[in-house]
Amino acid sequence: MATNQLTGGEAAVRMLQLHGVKHVFGLCGDTSLPFYDALARLDHGMTHILTRDERHAAYMADCYARVTGKVGVCEGPSGGGATYILPGVVEANESSIPILAITTDISVSARGKFTLTELDQEALFRPLTKWNKVIDRAAELPSTFRAAFRAMTAGRAGSAHIGLPFDVQRDPVDEADVRGDPTLGSFPSRRIGPDPRDIARAADALAAAKEPIFVCGGAPVIAGAEAEMIAIAELLEAPVATTISGQGTIPDDHPLAVGVVGSNGGVIQTREMVLGADLVCFVGCRAGSVTTERWRHPKPGAARIVQIDADPNVLGATYDADVAVLGDAKLALAALLAELKARVKAPPKRQRGRAAVAAAKQAKFAAFDELARSADRPIKPERVVAELNQVLPDDAVIVADPGTPCPYFSAFYRCNRTGRHFISNRAHGALGYSIAGAMGAYYGRPSSKIVSVMGDGSFGFACGEFETVVRLGLPITFVVFSNAVYGWIKAGQKTGYQGRYFSVDFSRTDHARVAEAFGLKAWRVEDPAQLKPTLKKAVEAGGPTLVDVIAQPLNEARAPVSEWVA
Repeated sequence: MATNQLTGGEAAVRMLQLHGVKHVFGLCGDTSLPFYDALARLDHGMTHILTRDERHAAYMADCYARVTGKVGVCEGPSGGGATYILPGVVEANESSIPILAITTDISVSARGKFTLTELDQEALFRPLTKWNKVIDRAAELPSTFRAAFRAMTAGRAGSAHIGLPFDVQRDPVDEADVRGDPTLGSFPSRRIGPDPRDIARAADALAAAKEPIFVCGGAPVIAGAEAEMIAIAELLEAPVATTISGQGTIPDDHPLAVGVVGSNGGVIQTREMVLGADLVCFVGCRAGSVTTERWRHPKPGAARIVQIDADPNVLGATYDADVAVLGDAKLALAALLAELKARVKAPPKRQRGRAAVAAAKQAKFAAFDELARSADRPIKPERVVAELNQVLPDDAVIVADPGTPCPYFSAFYRCNRTGRHFISNRAHGALGYSIAGAMGAYYGRPSSKIVSVMGDGSFGFACGEFETVVRLGLPITFVVFSNAVYGWIKAGQKTGYQGRYFSVDFSRTDHARVAEAFGLKAWRVEDPAQLKPTLKKAVEAGGPTLVDVIAQPLNEARAPVSEWVA
């Protein structure tokens, strides 16, 4: 009996469609021609966003996934395309964000013949992804895509890579095998439930603790467990702190919300909340070097540790866990809440409860507000954060590059909503993330105002994507902290190397004029009095805009970075 057949390129498009994909971010290349032809011809309902760099295609897919809860898809050609796309793939994987990177490749039959752009893609991506395969035969294509979507979204989410050789894209695939499960296009798709015995032990420990605190990583937001976390905190009258990736677990104006802890965005007051606890419960938090200030806060052995995580390799890896709970954050917290309700009949009175949280916030923001009111030039970063907090709607999404924006916005920008409203690439901290990331966030959440904040170092990595922004008419506002220095490194040289500055300063660029050349509406601000009205005009302009702020460099500032404060 004859069967209908598709080409491999057509089958790849259909497999994406069948898994609910609506947007694909990528860059064309010779080896991608059959795949692109299938995208052009077929009625699939997907939008392809042509980028100017494969790195940025992956960053777009990353932020798209973070704000939608759906798999982000990026693609690029062989050779340089495969190597350029890697930074976004590894960032997403280490952040438990599922993006699928499809890189086309030379023909299987051309391997080993010194073919242009040949490299071992499977070996290249293997240590950087949760799942990875280069397809050798077209008949393997449907099952490969199904396996990739299962791996990306089940349990601890992560990135996947599929290599699609040129001849595989042209060879026939049996249409009957082209099927998919759209539930695997969102994450978490297959949740791991906790062992009831572990939940009971965790509930016993928390109910017995005198001064517990929760430290939440990205998992509660990824899993949609914000309501469960807040309910537990209120039942126990226990403070909730977050990592940068965990922001959005609890609204910043909640009386038990401590804010960000750790060496990047944490302050003395938030550190003291952790140090005063007799039990620390890490929820979807790996308790890595930044969150714990190199495993000093909490001090090992000073407090009992409860750890909840969907990845068994995380449990007990950095701190000995008195109770380890393997499970999805939402399922585990829901089960924990039920157990605690049976043990705790009324919220206990804590020395380090709401009153202590309020005092810590008051002290933290008193110091911040003083600097935010400063009329000094260059403009202080605190003032930029404060003015943006006033002009942005409460559902805005901020995508921040490392460097100047990350510690300031994570520490002091106040978002009184749960869910993903602040994004920074905390796994590897590569510069040049936020311009592209904001574009992915826009496609994922077009009804919200999207703002990209960056230093001028990051601007130099990524400004080519302004052509994409203007071509597509994306109403994103970009804010540049212009200080003509790789500020994070210079601040480190100041505090750790007696101010021996070496190879960290560069020439100042007129970023507003560069943006105007691409077609954005742009302003340059040197006077603090002009900052708020200019930001307001940029946010309300309705098209792509940029504000270039002549800002105080980090080595002269009082940034919330513990190593520099000390």
